[in-house]
Amino acid sequence: MRWLPALLSIVALPLGSFAAKSSSADRFQTFHTQAVSSSPLKLADASYKKLTSAPRDYSVAVLLTALDAKYGCQLCGMFQPEWDILGKSWIKGDKNGESRLILSTLDFSDGRETFMSLSLQTAPVLLLFQPTTGPHAVPNSEPLRYDFTSGAPTAEQVHDWLARHLPGRPHPSVYRPVNYARWVVTIVSLLGAAGVIFKLAPYLLPIVKSRNVWAGLSLIGILLFTSGHMFNQIRKVPYVAGDGRGGISYFAGGFQSQYGLETQIIAFIYGLLSFATISLALKAPRTQDTHVQQIMVIAWGIVLTIMYSYLLSIFRVKNGGYPFRLPPFM
Repeated sequence: MRWLPALLSIVALPLGSFAAKSSSADRFQTFHTQAVSSSPLKLADASYKKLTSAPRDYSVAVLLTALDAKYGCQLCGMFQPEWDILGKSWIKGDKNGESRLILSTLDFSDGRETFMSLSLQTAPVLLLFQPTTGPHAVPNSEPLRYDFTSGAPTAEQVHDWLARHLPGRPHPSVYRPVNYARWVVTIVSLLGAAGVIFKLAPYLLPIVKSRNVWAGLSLIGILLFTSGHMFNQIRKVPYVAGDGRGGISYFAGGFQSQYGLETQIIAFIYGLLSFATISLALKAPRTQDTHVQQIMVIAWGIVLTIMYSYLLSIFRVKNGGYPFRLPPFM
């Protein structure tokens, strides 16, 4: 009879494994049925422990959040609508549970013990628990964590993240419901704008056809882009910087860097030089009074000289080896 305990242990091993698999399958079916009626599935401490307990032959994506206004989690409120869209889209395209994924939400108000057990100090936190048994099992049972450092992601971005970590199974597409209110507002706004334009057409057409208007807009665009506006937008340069002596530096050294205020100063100088040149070329010759014409020529000539001298001095600040200079800014 000594062989009886050994025989019983051998028989119990496959039975225990079968029971674990059956329990995991039953758990998935139970939670999946609940998710079909309401996804993402709302959890509490007890349901969270039951859903994520091992062994499991399914995946679980849990959003740990804090939506109550008293917690002041703006990122939680921003991301929640996207998470709801993803949850509804996923269950709509996977009603039979072929992807073996449950999307769920655990709010801090319902899961304080879980937050404390995970030592979470911030929210939201998105965890993906991979299967521990079955064809999609992974050797590491630790959950994967989504990175929220770049702000609230869209449903499509989280969908792509889940799809990367859930290979070999269906990934239902994100479906965004039609926002009929936005369509109505857009159509009404367009019709209203069209009516206003049609009503004001006799007054707007002369302005639109004016050469001076287009010349002014073109000049503004040229000054804006030649002064370095796009450079600032691409590089995200600071507006000003310290000079190391407690003061403010308005111009960055070198021709490969600049500040935001520097761009505005250069644009103003270019604009003033352009206006002075246009006045000398167009306004002064048309002036009938010779005395006024003489004053205009002298005044705009002085403006050109001073501003161009100041512009050359800025070039020398940018590059000490710049060879040109003009009084009075020597």
